[in-house]
Amino acid sequence: MKKWKWLIILLVLALVAGAVWFWKFRKKEEKLMLETELPQYGTVAISITATGTIQPVDTVSVGTQVSGTIAQVYADFNSAVKKGQLLAQLDKILLQAQVQQFSGSLQQAKSNLVYQQSNYNRQKQLLDVGAISRAEYETALYQLSAAKDNIMSAEAQLKTANRNLQLADIYSPIDGTVLSRNVSAGQTVVSSLNAPTLFVIARDLMRMQVQAAIDEADIGNVKKGQRVTFSVDAYPEDEFEGVVKEIRLQPSISSNVVTYVTIIDAPNDQLKLKPGMTASITVYTKEANDALLVSARAIKFTPDSSLLKDYKIEGKPASHRGVRNRQEPETDTSALRKERPKMDEVSDTTVKAKRAIVWLKNHNVITRRVIQVGLTDDANVQILQGLTTRDTVITGIVQPGTLPAANNEVRSPFMPARRGGGNRSR
Repeated sequence: MKKWKWLIILLVLALVAGAVWFWKFRKKEEKLMLETELPQYGTVAISITATGTIQPVDTVSVGTQVSGTIAQVYADFNSAVKKGQLLAQLDKILLQAQVQQFSGSLQQAKSNLVYQQSNYNRQKQLLDVGAISRAEYETALYQLSAAKDNIMSAEAQLKTANRNLQLADIYSPIDGTVLSRNVSAGQTVVSSLNAPTLFVIARDLMRMQVQAAIDEADIGNVKKGQRVTFSVDAYPEDEFEGVVKEIRLQPSISSNVVTYVTIIDAPNDQLKLKPGMTASITVYTKEANDALLVSARAIKFTPDSSLLKDYKIEGKPASHRGVRNRQEPETDTSALRKERPKMDEVSDTTVKAKRAIVWLKNHNVITRRVIQVGLTDDANVQILQGLTTRDTVITGIVQPGTLPAANNEVRSPFMPARRGGGNRSR
């Protein structure tokens, strides 16, 4: 009897301990929470990146057509010069001597012409009276013609010598800034097949261009007139604007990598950009401003069976979470067809519309919604049709014990910052 009494007491204590654990220490099952966001208006863009070199729009190499020794230099690095301004001067002693030499040759040729003309007249008179032979007359005629030709040759040589003397003064052909000075006073320059470069002058440093090397995989999306932003190491906090001006067709091949030179116009009003700087370039191949955006995670989300105990799912969810959201031809899209009968053929101004599926939350009801999407930068998606700023879109499931991610803060680390200060609501 005493034995049964202890068994009953132990059983009662076990039941009491179980009840206490059940009500006090048992971990309560938490309700699954959903990450949601509201669509917002902002800017979405598709871009490519490249590197390039900053160069002046127009440069002129100033050389010399004559050889000689530099006597004077009147311009230096960074000098602002005007068209026709004297930049340098060659030693003129030898050139002036040539002018004098050919001047003397010309005077000698003219004197010879006077003599030959007189001799010809005399020989003609003798021929008319039969005092000389025909051969002697023709010799006088030949010498007269040769004297005339000698004058023409001497005049040409004198003209060349005078021109060489003029070329000893080297003038600027344009208004601009001297980028390079390659000579000094006393230096000898020799003009041969290639004229030596004495100065390099940039026409206008307030207008620069970036010579970018764009990979063959990206060049198909680059077109004239597209917006470009770039930065340089000298001003890491500044962002410069530009526009695609030209895509040159000649490829450059290095280590089996094919690139194409793309010229980008860039204003330089503050003269911060200097020739030779390396630029990190972003070319915006497609852009949508003031577009309705939603996180890219929203179109990848698909509810699973674990939500059925807390939510009512209206639609056709996938059998398990993690399946990529795809277009489904059997989806009922009659609501969308009322607005646009041929949804698959609808095109935005920059990209063709595609169909996707998102899930909306309304209290404890999850509803499937077919939408049209446009551009995407892998962080946000442009909504063309099917959503408003009042729709609560599900982007994921919050696991128990974790905090949901902040809405609209997910973005690709490889994409440049948005223009215009981010999204705004309407």
